[in-house]
Amino acid sequence: MTNPLHPILMAKPEGPAEDGQGAAVAEKEELALEPPRLFQVVMLNDDFTPMEFVVFVLQEHFRHDIETATQIMLKIHHEGRGVCGVYTKDVAATKVELVLAAARQAGHPLQCILETA
Repeated sequence: MTNPLHPILMAKPEGPAEDGQGAAVAEKEELALEPPRLFQVVMLNDDFTPMEFVVFVLQEHFRHDIETATQIMLKIHHEGRGVCGVYTKDVAATKVELVLAAARQAGHPLQCILETA
């Protein structure tokens, strides 16, 4: 009958390892992790996209309640731009694409951009 264990796994260490000589201790290095950079999703004002559509997009894609969505929409309307949310780069880029796709599908020229926070 053959031994099911691999011969390398069964081999005993050779040399002076049993008396502690030559043994090495691996120290765990602490990684300096930085939080991911954040990006703002910003909607820009135009004279053609209905305010109701902007509120809808803010509720649908950014999960704002009606009051918050309305306040952001008014900021966009009066100041020319408004921050919809702050996210990591991948999430923010996805939100921008979703907003632009929804605007295109609805036939509105709504613009949405990504900026560093």
